[in-house]
Amino acid sequence: MMTHSDIIELWPTIAEFASDVSVEYQAARKMHERDSISSKHWYRVIEAAKSRQYNHVTLEALANYKAKRKSKTAFENHTAA
Repeated sequence: MMTHSDIIELWPTIAEFASDVSVEYQAARKMHERDSISSKHWYRVIEAAKSRQYNHVTLEALANYKAKRKSKTAFENHTAA
């Protein structure tokens, strides 16, 4: 399963990812650091990936990773209580 950071790293640079997705460089850098691409950017990420022939970047890939992270965080919070 690809992480959101893995997806961003498909681009040659974070600056190119930011340009392709139409976000500021700092926003793209934060997405990479947090390993989280906001769902409001998913459509642009998918379209930008398609234009570069990164065909495995799909809505399903983005959503599956987000769901996995969310369930892992919920589990960790539950077991820490």
